Formats: sequence, structure tokens, C-alpha cells
Amino acid sequence: MSNSVKTFPAWAFFSLLSNIILLLVVIFLIGKQQGVTAFLGTVVSPTPPANSHTQTQQVVVPQLGKRHKLGYQKWVNILKQEASVAAQKKPRNLNILAGDSLSLWFPSELLPDNKIWLNQGISGEKTAGLFKRLTLFDKTTPENIFVMIGINDLIAGISDQKILENQRQTMAYLRKKHPKAQIVIQSILPHQGSLATWEGKNKLLAIPNSRIRNLNQKLQTIAAKEDVKYLHLYPLFADKQGNLRSKLTTDGLHLNSQGYLVWSSALQLYSQMELQK
Repeated sequence: MSNSVKTFPAWAFFSLLSNIILLLVVIFLIGKQQGVTAFLGTVVSPTPPANSHTQTQQVVVPQLGKRHKLGYQKWVNILKQEASVAAQKKPRNLNILAGDSLSLWFPSELLPDNKIWLNQGISGEKTAGLFKRLTLFDKTTPENIFVMIGINDLIAGISDQKILENQRQTMAYLRKKHPKAQIVIQSILPHQGSLATWEGKNKLLAIPNSRIRNLNQKLQTIAAKEDVKYLHLYPLFADKQGNLRSKLTTDGLHLNSQGYLVWSSALQLYSQMELQK
């Protein structure tokens, strides 16, 4: 009698195991840091004032800055200049964030320390746009490249097939140009659905989060075929209904400080897990 049971791929098993461990540890960290607002919103002064016996705290509110108001091409030019500096100086432990506004707005103070970070995010970026500008950091020597892209394609009505093909081309290009780097494709995050307050809410409602989950599953399969890593962040941000958790977002699409803390914890834990292999 023939055996009709299909073999579960080894890569899928280890990927699933790694993401389960990551999910459990990050949930544990978030549980311990329910008072995270104090951590994110204040900075303790290193030396107390002369007339005080206690350290003072200063509220820090992240500012977007002028670069977030630039046109696309001017933005590209700035990223090209920053990548050129990184290529010339060749810093150790260089890590690159590539993607859209979610990567762009990642607070530098929340990124894992002991690493140099080059942020190559552009607000509103789509998979095709990111693929075209990967050449900007060709000459850099990163140890890790973290890619998150795709939500703006969905909002613009681009097909899943096209999104996945652009993602595949991005993976193949980065693997070829940066053979010594670890390429990490991150899952597309959920949105908040009907509770979102983002100005394009109606466009979000046209994208069921079940579609994003399905897209992520296919993305993981492609990543395995292209010999790149896949970081499944979606479960860390989704509530029981599969929507973006309200405590992690500003408008149902973008992340707040707590959302970036979850992401940062995942990046840190992922890096540690890879080093221990």
C-alpha cells in the first residue's frame, strides 16, 4: 500500500518553530512592559540638578522632521547620499531597513542597539518602487537587510500576483548583490479595519486582513525558495479578530511607540536566535 502522507518540509518546520518561540518571548516582554509608556515617553537625565536630590525626567516626543515632507525624487536623492556615506565608511554591524512609512518612522532610539542602522524607507512606497531603488545601497556591506513592503500596493489595488512577483525580484536581487548579508523579509502587518481613523479608511476596508494573511503565507514560501529569511510579525500585531491591535497603532494603519517596541523586540530576539544557531 502506497504512503499518501505528504512530508512536512524541514524549512517550514524550523521556520514555524522559530516564529512560535519569537511570538511567545515577545508576548512575554510586552506583558512585563505594560508600563511601557514611561519607558518610551521619558528619558532620565544622567546627572541630577545641583539643587535636587532626585533625577529629573524629560518628556520626549518623536518628531518626523523635514525629510518626511519631501517629494519622492528628493527623498530618493537623500537616501542615495546616506547610503553612499555608509558605503564609504563601511561601519561594522550595519543593518538596513528597507520599505515604506512603517520603516521610515521607526524611532531610532527604539532600534536594537550595538548596531548601525541605515533607514531606506520612503512614505507611500510600493513593491515596484522599492525594487527599482535597491541599487542605492549596492555598495554597502550590511550584515542584515530587513524588508517590509506591500501594504501600499494593496491600498492602490495592485494584484497579489504582482505584489508577490515584485517581492520575489527584490529577494533575488538582494541575495545576489549582498551574498554575505542575511536578507530578512518581514510579513505585511494587519490594519485595524472599521476602527481605523486613517484618512484612507475606505481603502483599508476593501482589503480584508484574511487576504493579508494569505499573502504572507505565499510570501513565506517564496522566501524559502529564494534562500532568504522570513520574519512573521503578523501574529504579534493582530488581535483575536485578526485586526491591528488598538494599543499598537496611531490611526489603524501606522504604528505608535508601543507598536515599534513590539517590532524592535522582535528584531532583537530574531538576531539573537540567528546568532545562536
